[in-house]
Amino acid sequence: MATDRLRINNEIRARELRVIGAGGENLGVLALDAALAAAKQAGLDLIEISPSAVPPVAKITDYGKFEYERSKKEKVAKAKVKISETKEVQIKVGTGDNDMLLKAKKAAEWLSEGHRVRAELFLKGRYKGMGEEFLKDRLEKFLLRIPYAYKLAEPITRSPKGFAGVIERDLLAQAKREKEKQQLTQ
Repeated sequence: MATDRLRINNEIRARELRVIGAGGENLGVLALDAALAAAKQAGLDLIEISPSAVPPVAKITDYGKFEYERSKKEKVAKAKVKISETKEVQIKVGTGDNDMLLKAKKAAEWLSEGHRVRAELFLKGRYKGMGEEFLKDRLEKFLLRIPYAYKLAEPITRSPKGFAGVIERDLLAQAKREKEKQQLTQ
């Protein structure tokens, strides 16, 4: 439910209100007493829906129904919010081809969900002394195996554990890929 509580009936402090009737019709600007009397006559509540307007806007409706509709709208809005995370996939110099393919497919799945992926070439022991070009090339070869269009968000650089780069999905390139696939299958 909303954190800001609406004023209803006798809680309203404004002297004049722009009142919307139960059927959605505009009743015009009324004094607070007249608006409360109209709500009481309809057997409903007077709810101040826009307190910052001049004059404040109030609606004649059932408070319980109004709150239910409001909470429903908030839940729908909350469900539409997509949270993006940075997922991490780690390979080593000796990682086999099959394992690399599996990790590349998992990275593609994360990219398709909208997450960023941090690909890291983990180095331990003697591997830390290997040539930088070879190690960067190893990580780039892994990135090329990912079957989803991506772009580099952060270039491949040395990290505390080895080498790492961050990729994110490239929607334009992915749409182009899918279009080319459709043309090939026709």
